[in-house]
Amino acid sequence: MSSPVAASTGTAARSVHVFLPGDVDDATVPSGGNTYDRRVCQGLKDEGWRVHEVAVGGDWPSPGADARTELGRALAALADGAVVLMDGLVACGVPEVVLPQARRLRLAVLVHLPLAAETGIAPAAAGELDAGERTTLRAATAVVATSPWAGRTLIRHHGLDPHRVHVAPPGADPAPLAPGTDGASRLLCVAALTPRKGQDLLLRALGTLTGLPWSCDLVGTLNRRPEYVTHLRELIASLGLEDRVRLAGPRTGEALAASYAAADLVVLASRGETYGMVVTEALARGIPVLATAVDAVPETLGHAPDGGVPGVLTPPEDPAALADALRRWLGEPGLRKRIKGSACDRRDMLDGWDVTSRRMAEVLERLRRQPWPAT
Repeated sequence: MSSPVAASTGTAARSVHVFLPGDVDDATVPSGGNTYDRRVCQGLKDEGWRVHEVAVGGDWPSPGADARTELGRALAALADGAVVLMDGLVACGVPEVVLPQARRLRLAVLVHLPLAAETGIAPAAAGELDAGERTTLRAATAVVATSPWAGRTLIRHHGLDPHRVHVAPPGADPAPLAPGTDGASRLLCVAALTPRKGQDLLLRALGTLTGLPWSCDLVGTLNRRPEYVTHLRELIASLGLEDRVRLAGPRTGEALAASYAAADLVVLASRGETYGMVVTEALARGIPVLATAVDAVPETLGHAPDGGVPGVLTPPEDPAALADALRRWLGEPGLRKRIKGSACDRRDMLDGWDVTSRRMAEVLERLRRQPWPAT
């Protein structure tokens, strides 16, 4: 772990200590949260901040004793009043470590995903994580959510002061229009293979469409929930989709760009999304999106200037509705033309990562300038 540097509390210095999960740069487990953290750290540097990164190893949000001790020592080494930004995955599961230091630090917690919202957690464990998150967020000086929907949800669910909750949605990089394959048949799902992302729902939908021409790549890490990946492989075999569906593994950089370039439709069958970065990654390339209308996804998909929707939304947890939407996409050229046009128009409305970084910088600047010690 990198050694923390004491933050200046003077008016001239703009310095922030950013606490990150230890796997933030692990290319085998890419995630929207890690991408966001990386881009914001760079963006804050571009905004003139001195960024001291502290990557903490451990199985977050429920790490072992060594990781808890490491985090506690790193926080304790910071000067009183230091500006600190903590990824919620690191901060929210260990309130007993964070709270004693939160009282003397200018602490902002960035929540990518409420801890208890991860699919498949036992009820007792989810309740414990939820309680710990509530305690940590109530103690933080500021909370940053990644979408308006997520901000509203955190305020309501945890009883937070709305004035302390801020929103900094992810940005989207400009990209060339995707040429696609034949305009219809190449489907792409970009998401870690975990139950929350709903690839099992997508496979059940595709299993009813074997009489139509399509292929589908599932791009995403295979390491986070190996038992779920095994289930998906079994499902693919039982539905006879071995020649139609490929588990492509994680892709980043040029490899991921090539996957998008070949896609005619991006599909996201999530059971929950606090933002849905894949949606804007697709729209940045003019690719329509078929997604479940869950949580923040409708806001993220948005509308073109003329009010058109740049994709199709279906009810969550409904493979039949997914199948019907895919059947229409494959069989109705007029539908494809209409939503493809809306996706291209929506493309020009997306904010870049510079906007995300400026919003985060504004939150941190407020913390830096507020009277200290806090009253």
